[in-house]
Amino acid sequence: MSREPAMYGALAPWWPLVSDPADYAVEAESLRKILDLPPSGTRRTLLELGSGGGNLASHLKAHFQLTLSDRSASMLEVSRALNPECEHVAGDMRTLRLGRSFDLVLIHDAIMYLVDASAAHCRPGGSLVLVPDAVRETFEPYTESGGHDGADGRGVRYLEWVSDPDPDDTTFETLYALVLREPDGAARVELDRHVEGLFSRAEWLAWLGEAGFAPRVTVDAWSRHVFVGVRP
Repeated sequence: MSREPAMYGALAPWWPLVSDPADYAVEAESLRKILDLPPSGTRRTLLELGSGGGNLASHLKAHFQLTLSDRSASMLEVSRALNPECEHVAGDMRTLRLGRSFDLVLIHDAIMYLVDASAAHCRPGGSLVLVPDAVRETFEPYTESGGHDGADGRGVRYLEWVSDPDPDDTTFETLYALVLREPDGAARVELDRHVEGLFSRAEWLAWLGEAGFAPRVTVDAWSRHVFVGVRP
């Protein structure tokens, strides 16, 4: 992995104003349907690796007994505030070993930070679900903006620029320009660079197979490939 982006370290307290947990409700329900997960009330165990600020978990916790793990202690603090009833564990998804198995292991968009194919991490037991933002066949550069105001008087506005500077390698780049406004009106600008992995559909399926899973793939409403590996 590359150096931890500032957004997941020093800027982590601003994360809920960059990415509002409420915006994940539709995606969480879509993911639940794609996976044919049990209805609310049936509590299977789910380990989310690279859970970040816990936005997706805030909607999935109604359906699962969640264990949330991230390498960033700062992001885990954000998630604990949002999901105090969930177990939180600090750790790198490549090396984490909890000594217990789960019904389901989920890696959402954090899988994009595995820029080296050899770093793919698949724990034995249960099913593994990977949700990369893009595969090589569907990647398109884009620019978007967003941000939110908080009840405490803080505010964030950002510009996100996604591009592939070198189409011959296996990474792409996301640059963020963030304007952060404090409650007293003081403002500053932060720049943050993220380097993420970009692999083909066939490569993802092959890695799941090599790890001992029976792989399948489906395309969700956002044209993302969702890879599901079921351990025989």
